[in-house]
Order: sequence, then C-alpha cells, then structure tokens
Amino acid sequence: MPPGAAVEPGGLVGHLDGFVRAVREAGVPVGISQAVDAAQVLTVVDLLDREQLRHGLAAVLLRRAAQREVFDVLFDLWWPLTDRPVPVADDDAPGDGDEDGEPGADGPLPVGDPGALAEALRAELLRLLLDGDEEALRRFARLAVDQLGAGAPSASGQSFFSYRVLRALSPDTLVAQLLAGMLGGGETGGLAEQVARSTAKERIAAFRTAVEAEVRRRTAAEKGRDKVARNAVRPMADQVDFLRAQQADLAELRRTVAPLARRLAVRLSARRRLGRAGRLDFRRTVRASLATGGMPLVTHHRPRAVHKPELVVLCDVSGSVAGFSHFTLMLTQALREHFSGVRAFAFVDSTDEVTRFFTPGADVVDAIARIGREADVVSFDGHSDYGNAFEVFAERWPAAVGPKTSLLVLGDGRTNYRHPGLPTLADLVRRSRSAHWLNPEPRRLWGSGDSAADRYADVVPMVEVRTAAQLADFVTTL
Repeated sequence: MPPGAAVEPGGLVGHLDGFVRAVREAGVPVGISQAVDAAQVLTVVDLLDREQLRHGLAAVLLRRAAQREVFDVLFDLWWPLTDRPVPVADDDAPGDGDEDGEPGADGPLPVGDPGALAEALRAELLRLLLDGDEEALRRFARLAVDQLGAGAPSASGQSFFSYRVLRALSPDTLVAQLLAGMLGGGETGGLAEQVARSTAKERIAAFRTAVEAEVRRRTAAEKGRDKVARNAVRPMADQVDFLRAQQADLAELRRTVAPLARRLAVRLSARRRLGRAGRLDFRRTVRASLATGGMPLVTHHRPRAVHKPELVVLCDVSGSVAGFSHFTLMLTQALREHFSGVRAFAFVDSTDEVTRFFTPGADVVDAIARIGREADVVSFDGHSDYGNAFEVFAERWPAAVGPKTSLLVLGDGRTNYRHPGLPTLADLVRRSRSAHWLNPEPRRLWGSGDSAADRYADVVPMVEVRTAAQLADFVTTL
C-alpha cells in the first residue's frame, strides 16, 4: 500500500474489497474468482509502483477495453498519488521545489501575483511536456490544482475545480512551442511533424486527465470516496440509457448493438440444429434393424424442414423515444440476413413501411434520417397515437402478420391520452407466431400519466429495455 493512502477497515484486504465492489457497482462484471486473482496480484507486484499495480489489477478484473476508462477513474480514487517525496540530489538547495517535493518553476514560485504565478507554471508545464515524464507531469498536476484550482470554500471544506487550472494554464495554446521543441528547429511538414503533433496532443490530454484525477482525489478526501465514485464515473456504453444518450455515446453504442444480431443468429441456428428430429422413417429403421436380428436399436427419422422465421417490427419514431428507436432499428437492419423476411414499420400518429430504407449495406444513420423526411408517419399533429397507428397498420397491411411471423413492437406506450387500440393489437398478437414489446421506460413508470404500457402488457409480453445491456439480455432469451 503506498504510504499516506487511506485504507478500508480491515487493512489492505478490506481496501481491495472496497475497490472491487466499486468496480462491480460501476457495471464491470467481477466474479469471485477475479476478486481472488486481484488479491494474488497484491502479493506479486511492487505496491509502491502505482502503474505496476494499476496494470496488474486491470489484467485480472477487466475483460473488455471499453471497461478501462471506468477502472482508471476508480483506481485513482482508491490508490491516489501519494505525498511520497521525489528523491533529490545532495547539492539541490532545500526549498527548490514545492511542499510535496515536486520541482518548482526554476526556483520559488511567485507569491501574491496570480499572473506571474500562472506564467511560471506555464513555463514549467511546457518543460515537463517536452520531457514527457508522466510521473513528473502527474505531480505537477497536484501542484497546479493546489495553486490554481481552489474555489470558494464549501460547507464541507475547500472546493477545487479542474476548469480553473486548465483555463489559467491553457495547455492547448502550448502546441506550437511543443512542436518547435520536439522538432529542434528542423523543417516542418512531413511524417516527423505529424508524429510530433500527435505526441503533443497525447501529452496534453494526459495532463488534463491528471488534473481531473487530482481534483477528484481532493474532493473524495472531503466528501467521501464512494460519493465521488458514483458521480465521477461515466456509465459504460452498455449501461447508457437510450433516451439520455449523448453524442459522445452514440459511436460506442453502435458498436455494442451491432453484435447482438449475430448472437441471436447463433442461438436460432443452434435451436434449429438441436431441435427434435422429424417424423420416423419406418422403411430405413426396419432395414437398419436387420443388422441386429430385427431389433430396431437405432431409429431413423426424416429430415425436419427448417424455416427461417419472419419478423415484423413496429417502431415508434416520435421525438420522445428517438434515441431508443435509433438503436432498435440498427438491430432490425442487422437481423435482415438471419430472417427469411424482415419488414420494418415506423409510426408516430400514422404508420408507414420503411423496409425500403434498410437495404443491405445501407447506412443506418442515413436510413433513420430518411424516415424522418420521406416516410408517411404523421397524419395529424405529430404526437404519438398508438391506437390510430395500429389500425392503419392492420388496414393497409392485413397479411403482414401471420402464423410464421414474429412481431416486435418498440415504444414507450405513451398515447397522449388517445385510445390505445387494444383490440387491434390483441388481434395482431393472436395471429402472430410470437410477439414481444420492448419499452425504453423504467417499469415503475408504466401506467403513469398518459402511459398505457400496463394495459398493453396484458396483451403482449412487455420487456423493459433502457440500455444495450438489457437489449442484449432480451436478445439472448428471444
């Protein structure tokens, strides 16, 4: 355990247990065997080497690269950079560094002059970025937060903010000087400049990360590590709520949703392979029994005809569920190759078939944009009307749902207090091979306000699907 770091009750084992629980609560699946492996890591790594400990624990606790960002945030909270001083040479004058032993900016820092202090720290930051010493950069981040990040004291103690440090030092404005220093005054352009520019951006990003980690560390010391962990850790892609997904989450969510169709296809093919055999082939069974004296020890069956199921998707594309419909239509597009026929229908207060927008190889983002422009899904005021949408679907495409069809309804079931169209939906469910409804709202909200979800759930099996993880769970049980 690094000196100066607070530990959980129970010493190092209790501290590790608290860390593992925090990782698990952040959405990373950590089993008992992985927790035991993490304890073994503590016996073989140098506990004073944070990076060695970080990589050792990550190797046994993580299974996907997407989990690393969450892990790093929590690791910096449970194993923060300590106050252990940096060794200095004997001829270094005492006081040439800051109070924790970090190097100063070529001598004592200016006191009482915020502008001079910021300039001195910018000069030191430039030197450290040129050196590329990650440990020194992290220690400098501690000094910068201490000198520049303090805000107005709160009721629980001193408040610190990363934006104050980054605004005062403006690390992005140092790129030109970094390039000049890295290239040594050589010619600009070409591969050398591209490599230098990429390195400069990586080092500046590392400094930003170090500042944010130091602010979190200080906040955790004041307000409690568990509270900071709940607020500081961003949900992983498969835990992000579809209805609240930000632009930065979309790409990762797309990568998460895309493999779900493949998983569904594997399960469907396995079910077809392992299903019971066809009808008994009496002739082949009798002929085979001649080898055993007429005893039919081995029976033979006719090959069972295997048919790919058909799929009809009814998707609410109104603004209230736009994020959810985006990813469920992605799943629909991916399922096309695994079903003999996939027909997609979108609706707001009317219904239109949108299968034509999901041709093989089509970009899903473009297809969804075209639905908004070209599909006839609005007939009155553009507010959801499930009852009218179901009736239009049943009237215009009466043969779309049949005994071989799986029906999938996607939407929140909020009808704007209009008639829900329960008899029409019940008839569609009765005629289908199977039917499911995926609802992006929490189950506790079903039936509240204008939601008719609780009434729809009496007609068709309804599943709460707010995240990619829940969508994956549904796919594996479909």
